[in-house]
Amino acid sequence: MDILPDLSLGLTLVLCLFFFLAGFVDSIAGGGGLISTPAMLVCGLPPHVALGTGKFASTLGSLSSLWTFARNHLVVLRIAPLGFASAFLGGMAGAGLALLLDSALLGRILVFLLPVGMLISLFSGKSRVQEGELPEKGLWLKVVLMGFFVGVYDGFFGPGTGSFFIIGLHLFLRMGLVKASATAKVFNLASNAGGLAAFASGGVVLYKVALPCAAANILGNQIGTRLAIRVGAGAVRNFLYVTLSLLLGTLIY
Repeated sequence: MDILPDLSLGLTLVLCLFFFLAGFVDSIAGGGGLISTPAMLVCGLPPHVALGTGKFASTLGSLSSLWTFARNHLVVLRIAPLGFASAFLGGMAGAGLALLLDSALLGRILVFLLPVGMLISLFSGKSRVQEGELPEKGLWLKVVLMGFFVGVYDGFFGPGTGSFFIIGLHLFLRMGLVKASATAKVFNLASNAGGLAAFASGGVVLYKVALPCAAANILGNQIGTRLAIRVGAGAVRNFLYVTLSLLLGTLIY
């Protein structure tokens, strides 16, 4: 298992800036991990520590964003409990799997997953559906499968998870993009919390970095959430494109 490093104040402040940007993007269209995870790796955090520390910050950031969306009655409460439970279990399972792997092997797998995530995002992002009522046929199975398997991805890796939840809710459950973005926070909070529970038990959360980064992430989430509510679906769609571009840029880098 990775030894917790001693990060300088300067690098911690740099990470806070990246986590602020990640929270802003994540609250609108998901995919904040495309900013924060590479930043932590570049700053010298080992893969397990980067994932665990990022989960701490993103869990609090997702909770902050969800609270604001919920106060504006944009979360689809009907599917929220089952979505939370399935995504939490998926996040725990994915993080538990990551903890079983050697750090060097995990690093190679993370690199491999970037193009996979890019292809899924680009393919799904081209689809359009009309907003409508939740489909009754297969509704609960879709919620469980989406929550668990995207949750496993989030616990194991993470970047792009919020975008995948938004796209899934939009395509398969016919939610409008603003409601999909709001409801995705329930799933994303759960998968983050499940992953955090596993990583914290494994002792790979660097709290002296995670705490200030969480504060920056919360601030970014709050600003982004208010922008999404005010501007509407156009902002969510545009930031989905930004997120997919970030994923492509990360892959090239």
